[in-house]
Amino acid sequence: MASEYHSSGEYIKHHLQNLTYGQHPDGTWGFAHGAEEAAQMGFWAINVDSMLFSIGLGVLFLFFFRMAAKKATTGVPAGLQNFVEWIVEFIHGSVRGSFSHHNPLVAPLALTVFVWVFLMNAMDLIPVDWLPWAASLAGVPYLKVVPTTDPNVTFGLSLSIFVLIIYYSLKMKGPGGFFAELAFQPFPKWLFPLNLVLEGVGLLAKPVSLSLRLFGNMYAGEMIFILIALMFGGGWLLAAFGGVLQWAWAVFHILIITLQAFIFMTLTIVYLDMAHAEHH
Repeated sequence: MASEYHSSGEYIKHHLQNLTYGQHPDGTWGFAHGAEEAAQMGFWAINVDSMLFSIGLGVLFLFFFRMAAKKATTGVPAGLQNFVEWIVEFIHGSVRGSFSHHNPLVAPLALTVFVWVFLMNAMDLIPVDWLPWAASLAGVPYLKVVPTTDPNVTFGLSLSIFVLIIYYSLKMKGPGGFFAELAFQPFPKWLFPLNLVLEGVGLLAKPVSLSLRLFGNMYAGEMIFILIALMFGGGWLLAAFGGVLQWAWAVFHILIITLQAFIFMTLTIVYLDMAHAEHH
């Protein structure tokens, strides 16, 4: 597919462009034809491919886990039930080791975060040209299949966690206790303006670091796959070498996509544990 483009830069730009829907400068609504036009659509433009794949993978996750729950039997589990129980036990152990309070929401949230982020990351293992090429046959000009390479998705996930952090901080400590936590440490109370700045920056850094860490790692992985795909248009020798590189990077990338999902889940648990903790 790389040979269809006039230059490597054009190929890379095409694969990094989302299918964006929004309002054009002339007031009409439609899909953007390139990155510049997508940028002109402003904040309310929607990356349709990111929404489609993230919601679709979320529905897929719910479908299989619900099917496993409905067909669960006593005795030695097998097949899908065994796989789901293994994941649930793994999440339960992670929550028990990192969350020292009682909240029935945390374990299901951790399970959802881990599986959903893993599934979105795993889309990076599909060869970069397959789905965009299939979409082009249907007249779709752009298609990015890895939702976590879109900062809108990763920020959406992290901001949802941030809302829960604020909610439980206020619920468990009260507005006064939450303010005291921000204003009266780590320095003496008379330096509360400095404390507010330091603790406020630390609080706001949580969703930013969560989102950018996931986005940065997945974006870099996708870029490497795109660069390797360019090698397939450079003759049979370079294509053969590219095939070896693609296989090796895919095997290594399995570790990356799993680790990023685990880190996002673990930090979610830790941040919620901090929101529940009383500071004296």
